[in-house]
Amino acid sequence: MLVRVIAPIAAFMLLSSGAAAQPGPDWSHAQRVNVTLSNFSFSPKSIHLRAGHAVVLHLSNTASGGHDFTARQFFAASAVRAQDRGAIRGGSVEVGKHQSVDVALVPRAGRYPLKCGHAFHKTFGMSGEIVVD
Repeated sequence: MLVRVIAPIAAFMLLSSGAAAQPGPDWSHAQRVNVTLSNFSFSPKSIHLRAGHAVVLHLSNTASGGHDFTARQFFAASAVRAQDRGAIRGGSVEVGKHQSVDVALVPRAGRYPLKCGHAFHKTFGMSGEIVVD
């Protein structure tokens, strides 16, 4: 008898608290931001995004060797689309030579460092920042 009473109360509390399933971002209308990874540079070097707005980062490596897009704090602070979470490992997205990777997310306001985590790539100039207003 107790279970019959508690279940409807719990359902009412969940719905009235606003915790009910809310629609996610409309990824079909997400802003696409192209980021080129080349030999020791990101283009653009400074990526500007809008807080709370869906975005698809299109990471394209034009180099003949591998690079990555490492932004640990940025990815930790962002809501990443479920199917793209596997592309991010330890705050980094690996992009093989002449490959591209899309990562859809909703960023949170802040300034985040960006670098390539491969040996010496940051030293050679492969760094930047992500600014989310």
